[in-house]
Amino acid sequence: MTAVAATVRAGTPARRGIRRLGWHLVCLVLLAVLLYPVVWLVFSSVKPAEEILSSLRLLPERFIMSNYTEVFGDVAGESVWRFLGNSLVVSTGAVIGNVVSCALAAYAFSWLRFRLRGPLFAFMIATIMLPVHVLLIPQYTIFHRLEMIDTFWPLILPKLLATDAFFVFLIVQFMRGLPGELGDAARIDGCGPIRIFGYVVLPLAKPALVTTAIFTFIWSWNDFFSQLIYLNTPENYTLPLALRLFIDQTSETSYGAMMAMSVLTLLPIALFFFAFQRLLVQGVATTGLSG
Repeated sequence: MTAVAATVRAGTPARRGIRRLGWHLVCLVLLAVLLYPVVWLVFSSVKPAEEILSSLRLLPERFIMSNYTEVFGDVAGESVWRFLGNSLVVSTGAVIGNVVSCALAAYAFSWLRFRLRGPLFAFMIATIMLPVHVLLIPQYTIFHRLEMIDTFWPLILPKLLATDAFFVFLIVQFMRGLPGELGDAARIDGCGPIRIFGYVVLPLAKPALVTTAIFTFIWSWNDFFSQLIYLNTPENYTLPLALRLFIDQTSETSYGAMMAMSVLTLLPIALFFFAFQRLLVQGVATTGLSG
């Protein structure tokens, strides 16, 4: 019996190693499946247009850079740097508006005491279930009467009003986990609600704020529908909208240039993610998004 038990114990690490190897292989296969469209897009950006449509090979038979040359030329009379600047303006404005307004709303719901706080918080959470299309016509009517159509304001102004209930809820859950004794100590030292927010709550809520900023930037950068509704002229187009110009400006779709523009559109997102990857993981781990 002792020998059999020793054999079982000796075989356990081997079985664990095989199981771990199997999981790694499964993860590598899933990673390859998920990354294949991105890799195909990158290689297609240096292929001739006829090869993109006719060949099933991943690697191009002939590398060309004329697709990127076409992209960096004038597109509908505008430069790609103009589209990039417009995307940066919209995304940066959305990030600043969302972080500031959602942090203030979350502080009120989590640390302040006022009448109807519970029903108002429940009403705010209920707005998550509203589809974007339900609000589209009323919002468009309001911005049209304010003469803000074909400007960046319809894409930035709602972010200043804490309209993203998901991020408010995210920050509320984090702030509720902060020790209440810190607020009591600050009140004893003579701090009011504003100073407690600025000197106590806000620095400790950095992981939740960083998570909000990263997700807001990515979602705003990749947004197509809202920008399509509110932006009408090419000079105000963002990078996602500029992709349409390769379809509409000629009778034939310029697939090579469209692939090159898609790569340029994804590049800032990839760089942004790798730059703030550590903060994103920390924020997700400490705000409860992981379950």
